[in-house]
Amino acid sequence: MSKIIYLSIILSLLLLSCKDKKDPSSFYMPAEFEEQEAVWFGWETDARYYPVIANVISGLMPTVQIKIAAASDSLLSASKKVLASLSIDTTKVQFYSMKGERYWIRDHGAAFLVNEKGELGAADFDWSLYGMEGWYEQKYDKNTDSIKKYMTKYFDTNTGKVDSLMAVAEKATIIKSNIVIEGGAIEVNGKGTLILCEAIALQRNLGKSKSELEHGFKKALGVTNIIWMKEGLIDDAHIQQIHFKKYVTMGTGGHTDEFVRFADANTILLAWVEESEINDHPFNKINFERMSENLRILEQATDQDGKPFKVVKIPLPDPIERKIIVKEKLDSTDWINVTPRYFIQKDAPKVGDTLINVAASSYLNYLVSNGVIILPTYIKQGSSTEKEKQVANIMKTVFSNRKQIWVECMPQNWEGGGIHCSTQQQPKRK
Repeated sequence: MSKIIYLSIILSLLLLSCKDKKDPSSFYMPAEFEEQEAVWFGWETDARYYPVIANVISGLMPTVQIKIAAASDSLLSASKKVLASLSIDTTKVQFYSMKGERYWIRDHGAAFLVNEKGELGAADFDWSLYGMEGWYEQKYDKNTDSIKKYMTKYFDTNTGKVDSLMAVAEKATIIKSNIVIEGGAIEVNGKGTLILCEAIALQRNLGKSKSELEHGFKKALGVTNIIWMKEGLIDDAHIQQIHFKKYVTMGTGGHTDEFVRFADANTILLAWVEESEINDHPFNKINFERMSENLRILEQATDQDGKPFKVVKIPLPDPIERKIIVKEKLDSTDWINVTPRYFIQKDAPKVGDTLINVAASSYLNYLVSNGVIILPTYIKQGSSTEKEKQVANIMKTVFSNRKQIWVECMPQNWEGGGIHCSTQQQPKRK
């Protein structure tokens, strides 16, 4: 063997050895299905959510610490009274007062990280209230006075600091990022692969390229491999929208926790509509086309080591609807109906119109924690019992060591969220 060949072999072995070794101080985001230290909840004065929160907490409490954050001490005090009335032992819950806190804690809260040294980190992403400014630009045709007026009214800059406050409370190292994203749009396998939705990531980061975003996500989350989905579900369309002149949705614009999730490091769950169902509802055809495109992407994708994934299709529940009326003005107790100002001006309905509200419902908006999986149920809303049994059987296969707990969460679904959006896991330190 020549000296050059011998040196080449030695160099290759050294490079492979270095590649396999991780810097023990480097932070990365573990997968949700890994062991957890706690699960966080946000709290607001919205009584519609309370029974759902209590049912989810009840399912989690035997195996994981519950932590609740609210924007003030008075809200925390109120939360204790409400939870106690719903049979939750609040002495076992840890409470935190954090200015700017909102209900949907996954989206604005800390994306927790770990490293091999046993330390906790937190990715601190920027916050844009679900890309609200971009939506207002469409709504008011770039009228800067109107945009400024409504952003000032609804946008609380303190909410963007909650992730850092959570990090400080847990003595976690803060990894600052200038990327705008919500936690419901982040899906990792814990080994180096991140799934993103192109529609939402680009809307939140106007002017940034995909390559810029990839660099930022890799730095913030410790990933090396990114898979880009095209679009999410039509019933999760951005903010309030009208479709086919009669269907109204409210959503985020493509959160991954509505349509694509990791069951383990090599198995991806994808929301699915069977071809035989596409004529049952106008949304079915759109979701079928979008998920078919996402399926093609996943089938061609590889993990951080160049290996293909196993993709499992998860049926979507049948579309869940309710009639709503367009009113000139709503009173403080009317959470169902709408006014024309809720919509982009060119699409705004007329006062007196009757529309159909479609909920953002999905079996993939579940939460996995220590020994359990908390899932939404839709049978009472008229969705197929057979579909839900099929989902239960699939979940039993892919999460074989976890107890299934089914919870009704329609109040959250009507507002464009679900169980997963209402929570944020804190991983166990190594």
